Amino acid sequence: MVKVRHWRRGFRDQKVSGMDPVLPRLERETWRRRRAPIFRHQRVPVRMLVPNFFTLIGLCAGLTSIRMSIEGRYELALAAIVFAALLDGIDGRVARLLKASSRFGAELDSLADFVNFGVAPAFLIFTWGLGDLKSLGWICVMIFALASALRLARFNVALDDDKPKWQTAYFSGMPTPAAAIVVLLPVYIEHLGFTQVRTSPLMLDVILVYTLVIAFMMVSTIPTFSGKLLGERISREYVLPLFMLAVGFVALLVTYPFATLSGGCLVYLAMIPVSWARFRQMLAASPAPAGATPAEGPEAATTGPRRIVALRSGEPPTR
Repeated sequence: MVKVRHWRRGFRDQKVSGMDPVLPRLERETWRRRRAPIFRHQRVPVRMLVPNFFTLIGLCAGLTSIRMSIEGRYELALAAIVFAALLDGIDGRVARLLKASSRFGAELDSLADFVNFGVAPAFLIFTWGLGDLKSLGWICVMIFALASALRLARFNVALDDDKPKWQTAYFSGMPTPAAAIVVLLPVYIEHLGFTQVRTSPLMLDVILVYTLVIAFMMVSTIPTFSGKLLGERISREYVLPLFMLAVGFVALLVTYPFATLSGGCLVYLAMIPVSWARFRQMLAASPAPAGATPAEGPEAATTGPRRIVALRSGEPPTR
């Protein structure tokens, strides 16, 4: 029986290789990865679990936001999404600091991001205002959630050659945490006193188009600042000002949450053309390899080769 099975596999490989010789190797590689253990050792260090705790807490916040949206408690739903976004920015850095990156953590982080920044904002904006548009509003938020899933899938499977280090400072398209915060801008504006945002039919149409534009930004290839290079060493004279800026932002976020979020969203949207122009300028100064396009550069610089090489060598990929 085993010989027959091997004969069939060899015949299938020969038959497929006549059309595409790469497919049999891809099938064997996929089969090997599915059978590979999640962790390489029988005893897992405790430090490997710490980043996953942050991810799970963020996932709980995203699920709680969905419940608060259904109950109409939009302030708590917003707070849960912002809290999940803060945790999403922490868990990856904690994993790198503790050298606790793993395949399990990377996959869990992607699934949590889809719930926290794809499903939860879609529920919130639909129950808040787009529900009045019935099926049209539901289709709009469904497109937003699907765009976040496609964005995360593209981030996980992006394959390309190595890129210059400066391209790690850019994402390809708008990242899902930023999109989740920015798409809720109409909700922030309403809490600032503009109550006609939700009651005017014209404004609901504008919100619908705005949601679709943010969904398009997620799946687009427009370069946006990632801030990954901010984790490197900084000059000594900038340490105290950086602390003051961080403390001031947290104080503003706690004291004036909706005004701070509205201002942050507007600044972020205004920075997208700047980041696009800056990326094109640096790309012109540093020509890409033959066959590469500017759209492929930002994200594939850190996700593609490192992830595949890590899986092949048995090392944990970066989160």
